[in-house]
Amino acid sequence: MLCQRRTHVVLALCLLLVLWQCFRAPTDGLSPFPWAPSHLNAPAACCTPGANSSAWFNSRYNMAMGPLLTGAAHELSSDVVQWWLVSGGMGRNAGFFPGFLNLFAVGSVWDPSCCRTCAVVGNSGRLKGSGHGLQIDAHDWVLRMNRAKIAGFELDVGMRTTHHFMYPESAVDLGPGVHLVLVPFKPLDLQWVASAFSTGELTQCLVAPLLPTQVLILSPAFLKYIHDNWTQHHGRYPSTGFTALLFALHACQQVSVFGFGADSEGNWHHYWEKNRWSGAFRRTRVHDADIEFSIIKTLAAEGRILFYK
Repeated sequence: MLCQRRTHVVLALCLLLVLWQCFRAPTDGLSPFPWAPSHLNAPAACCTPGANSSAWFNSRYNMAMGPLLTGAAHELSSDVVQWWLVSGGMGRNAGFFPGFLNLFAVGSVWDPSCCRTCAVVGNSGRLKGSGHGLQIDAHDWVLRMNRAKIAGFELDVGMRTTHHFMYPESAVDLGPGVHLVLVPFKPLDLQWVASAFSTGELTQCLVAPLLPTQVLILSPAFLKYIHDNWTQHHGRYPSTGFTALLFALHACQQVSVFGFGADSEGNWHHYWEKNRWSGAFRRTRVHDADIEFSIIKTLAAEGRILFYK
């Protein structure tokens, strides 16, 4: 009898947790949209953000900008190539053959007529104890980046991943069916992923052999677009997390953002570690964390994203 009573209590608590997660609203109050499960599957006439009355948004967002290297849009202009070489530390005179990109052109990754919901899951320590796991997993696509960990943090960060954004130095194992989205901060990153196709090995990690259909590669033109239009030359190039967020703005009808910014105590660190050098990310000058975070808050204030603290 006692065992049966405990079982009933556990089931009741689980039910309450599910209901609480499903009807919980964004805690920062910036978004005008109340959270409800119906929003995840509601049809929409427009799948990605269009122009509106916001001069701030309209001056930055370019609907025609494709995020990926594709068969239709993989030619890079000379100014993009020069920026890519310099930002990647190779210098303007480094040898580079644009035709090399032909090896990485992929087909369309999404159907423009398909309206989807996307959760962009950052690695901030503010995720720890958040209880956002069920909300994150309820989205069509779940985007993670770099060395994001799931095991042991499922209640806060969820269990699903559909797209994992990384570059060679931040590579981790991929689960079955997860797309690797390569962020090529430098041309050598393309050679790194090419080795996965030819040898089945990635030198920076121990992932299983990759299939061509499993790999998506961001266009350097898209990175420059973020650098020019959004961060406006603050930092050398955008962070992986901010790049994933802009990818979602171009691919998703509804974008929910989790795990960005400092934790409740003002520390900038990952949710899976206690880092005494938690401000290092802000001091690298490679990315401008404060500028990126201010843009995220403005996007939320304008109703372009759902931002969860």
